[in-house]
Amino acid sequence: MPSPHSYEPARVLFGAAYYAEYHRSERTEEDLDLMVKAGFSVIRVGESVWSTWEPREGEFDLEWLQPVLDGAHRRGIRVILGTPTYAVPPWLQTAYPEIAAERETGRRMPWGSRQEADFTHPAFRYFAERIIRKVVGRYAQHQAVIGFQVDNEPGLELFHNRGVFTRFVRWLERRYGDVDTLNREWGLTYWSHRIADWSELWVPDGNSLPQYDLEWRRFQAEQTTEFIAWQAGIVREYSTPSQFVTTCLAYPRPAVEDRELTASLDIAAGNPYYAMQDHLDLTKHESAQTHWTTSGVGGFFRQADRLFSSKQERFLVTETNAQSIGQSFMNLPPWPGQLQAAALGLVSRGAAMVEYWHWHTLPYGTETYWGGVLPHSLRPGRVYDEIAEIGHLLQRVGTALDGYIPDADAALLWSNDSRWALEFFPALSRDGGPDRQTYEHIFDAFHTGLVESGAQARILHVEQAKAIGAGELAERFPTLVVPALYVADDETLDLLGEYASTGGHLVMGPRTAYGDELARARIAVAPDRLAGAAGLHYDEYSNLETPVMVSSSVIELDEDASATAWIDGLISDGADEIVSYRHPRFGDFPAVTSKAHGDGRVTVVGTVPSRSLAAALMRWAVPKRVADELAPERNTPLTVTSGRMPDGTRAWFLINWSGEERQVRLLPTTRDVADGSESAPNALHMLPAWSSRILLTEPSDRDEGDLVPSTTEEREGRR
Repeated sequence: MPSPHSYEPARVLFGAAYYAEYHRSERTEEDLDLMVKAGFSVIRVGESVWSTWEPREGEFDLEWLQPVLDGAHRRGIRVILGTPTYAVPPWLQTAYPEIAAERETGRRMPWGSRQEADFTHPAFRYFAERIIRKVVGRYAQHQAVIGFQVDNEPGLELFHNRGVFTRFVRWLERRYGDVDTLNREWGLTYWSHRIADWSELWVPDGNSLPQYDLEWRRFQAEQTTEFIAWQAGIVREYSTPSQFVTTCLAYPRPAVEDRELTASLDIAAGNPYYAMQDHLDLTKHESAQTHWTTSGVGGFFRQADRLFSSKQERFLVTETNAQSIGQSFMNLPPWPGQLQAAALGLVSRGAAMVEYWHWHTLPYGTETYWGGVLPHSLRPGRVYDEIAEIGHLLQRVGTALDGYIPDADAALLWSNDSRWALEFFPALSRDGGPDRQTYEHIFDAFHTGLVESGAQARILHVEQAKAIGAGELAERFPTLVVPALYVADDETLDLLGEYASTGGHLVMGPRTAYGDELARARIAVAPDRLAGAAGLHYDEYSNLETPVMVSSSVIELDEDASATAWIDGLISDGADEIVSYRHPRFGDFPAVTSKAHGDGRVTVVGTVPSRSLAAALMRWAVPKRVADELAPERNTPLTVTSGRMPDGTRAWFLINWSGEERQVRLLPTTRDVADGSESAPNALHMLPAWSSRILLTEPSDRDEGDLVPSTTEEREGRR
């Protein structure tokens, strides 16, 4: 299979998923003309309609897309062509029922939705390969096609099919060698689970052991990675070197390891969905509506930072909100201005394309109330007009952002293994039961704290941090935040200690360094291998049913700063107490400690900090922020995000995340991308409600010293 190449985006692509075949009457030319008026430069087509490409087994209709591609090309609109393998046609379901996926052993998923097929099954692979070759072979040479999306949001299901389980057992045999090793490493003496032969391993349906589950999730993610790489290899037999290959990821999917999956692709792409209206108001706090959408500006930026983290490169947004996204009872269309704020927010964190789901709102089907750019009437309305304003703004941006690299004041360490382990064995509770999003909730507390402190974050996978090495990691990222790193091998924990000793500021959150690489609780003083560097240990911990207020003589805290959800009973062995609990029992323990270690520092946060506590901690831990060069006096709800172009020019994205006008003083001379106007130094700028601006500043001598390393350097570090 040809190796992936790094796709270097030119301009910021802007558009929507477009399905002319979903219309009840022909209107392709009218749609494309409206797209041109809206400043669209790209559409995504073809990935959802296998039964249209192949209405009956072996009977292909490949010409219906030609008018769409021809019309797009005449108008200068580029096209991303999808492979339709995630939505199996009825004839394939009925002729080969054995391809149905099983969510439980022996119980086939019923047909009628999507992604119901076991994509590892040989019969499915045969027909999938045939349709991929037919579609891609027909259109790969079309001048409009700039890239390919293989499949769509893979990894939705954990397959329990017999063939999958058999491969899982063989996979374990290769990893462990013999059953005695498995018995020992998994602790199968517990509850009489020891096996004498591989054939005795039980199916996952009734499994209660976290070690089994973690390996099961790793194996399932490998199946998804292999499937996408397999498709990418087929597509590359037809694509040209100038065309990219990607897939669109829904990052909460249960069977996705995004770093490994995107390694076979030319660029990362994904679908960040988020709640709008008051959910995007930085002065308010609203709970998330679903497990696959985020609430709050911090959660929104975390999705973008996760997309960048997959390859540590710019990425494509293949789907995001246009109007309300979700079920028929989830109607929260954006306030005026929120769409532009979100689009520019995504670009500021590395998006090289913003594409909406989707062009027109469907009159039928499951997604009837997933609002597109056009409403059900198909007449341009307020949302179309606002999206057109974004398109025209990006046209004026032109090539100004080519080579853009987002800035980072601090890094956060991400662990898919820890996410899976804490989903199976959640540390936090929610509504009286387990909180299956324990990892995300702890991680987001710290990430949101960084955002609300005025800092910018870079998310690193554990493996990426290892490849960089402790010394360079400390040089690139003076502060490294490690929330909930529950699953970690000794090498990773030693890297964290070395990072601090070589000059970095290590900030550790709850559950970090408690489990090993198999999610076994470490038989050691917590936090294992880091207790000495941190100058503390703990023996006990507690869930919190209600927040506990905190105080500090070191950090300036708001009155509502509190500990939430969890408390580690930290005992100082030389660490300084930074934040204290105001509680008759928990007051015996420090909430936050810090200790010098070598040339750096280790800070331990023994709780899930509230928004205000997290922001205060991050202001203290990250005293130098890039955005201070533009607007040191900025306050919530304003955010400043930024990045560099190869010539040293810096782009600043200034966003007012509130419904009220705000003002801010900007230190340097800036040029507004929208109208080319320049402002004098120390000028006071007014930002209307939900407004956003892109400003440019010229490189200065001071800039050269704090330039964030290029993605090329980071790729070399991974190698």
